Amino acid sequence: SFSFILVEWIAAVSLAAGAAAVGYLAYKKFLSKDKCCKAMVNPHIQKDNPKVVHAFDMEDLGDKAVYCRCWRSKKFPLCDGSHTKHNEETGDNVGPLIIKRKEA
Repeated sequence: SFSFILVEWIAAVSLAAGAAAVGYLAYKKFLSKDKCCKAMVNPHIQKDNPKVVHAFDMEDLGDKAVYCRCWRSKKFPLCDGSHTKHNEETGDNVGPLIIKRKEA
């Protein structure tokens, strides 16, 4: 009687612990947003700086400026079309930021 209840209690706790472990591992694998596991967006641009920032005066842009948003351009911050290869390799759909003067 008492030993039977103890055996059932131990079995229930073991089952619950196993289910909790499986749930935790599934959460870590599929839902966790840990920084350690994310891929870097910027593979090589100014890695020695804590933040990459570029500023331009509107007057200096001319009629049109095309800026990279995939971080793969060899002419960064300007676009060189590297997003095309990046999109083909990854299935992504990133494109450049285009700034142009409004036509009067």
